[in-house]
Amino acid sequence: MSDAILETSGLTKEFRGFVAVNDVNLSVKRGTIHGLIGPNGAGKTTCFNLLTKFLPPTRGTIRYDGRDITGMKPAQVARLGLVRSFQISAVFPHLSVLENVRVALQRQRGGSFDFWRSDSILRSYDSRARELLDDVGLSTYANLTAGELPYGRKRALEIATTLALDPVMLLLDEPTAGMAHDDVDRIVALVKRVAVGRTVLLVEHNLKVVSGLCDTITVLARGSVLAEGDYATVARNPEVIAAYLGSEAPAMEAAHG
Repeated sequence: MSDAILETSGLTKEFRGFVAVNDVNLSVKRGTIHGLIGPNGAGKTTCFNLLTKFLPPTRGTIRYDGRDITGMKPAQVARLGLVRSFQISAVFPHLSVLENVRVALQRQRGGSFDFWRSDSILRSYDSRARELLDDVGLSTYANLTAGELPYGRKRALEIATTLALDPVMLLLDEPTAGMAHDDVDRIVALVKRVAVGRTVLLVEHNLKVVSGLCDTITVLARGSVLAEGDYATVARNPEVIAAYLGSEAPAMEAAHG
């Protein structure tokens, strides 16, 4: 079995002549937390969309777990265990926290979103749903309407619904975006916990989060790979510092600290 679970070769995406992702060769090792960072406009989210098949590449190939997934649809790669979250929290605000996870479990096990099914069938998902809520620290919120959750807790709920799909590899798009300090710490601890036995690829702007979480970091700039390595290596790379125009350099050093 290859040490790499996700690999790209020459991955490129052009939009009417604008090259958003340019010849990216990425290799994510199985069982690691891999960070994708870079200044605004670097192509990080576009790259995520290519990897999870929400966008087709202009050129290049994507291999997941030894299989070419370049031409697959998002639902197909999700069924293979490659599952993503989104930059904007995506929950059903008018359902309870428990019901949100139960919907994801229904979908993962082949059911449709049949809310008119019998109570006994729906309740059969409750035990696993409560386990997942416990995993992300939301047990006490199970009966609360999801829309009432604080922002950080909504992100935790989104991770719980993602875990309901039994991912082998989890792709997280800015999991701490817009969060207060306490929520950031909570999500960092949660990512570490859910990464056990899985592979995680994350896009993240908070460099302290990246330094504390990631085994390997790939830096993108203008759609291309600029540098790769552990945090200490990329934080001191002159090209990386120049790409951030110096604005992030003190933060990088502080996070490395």
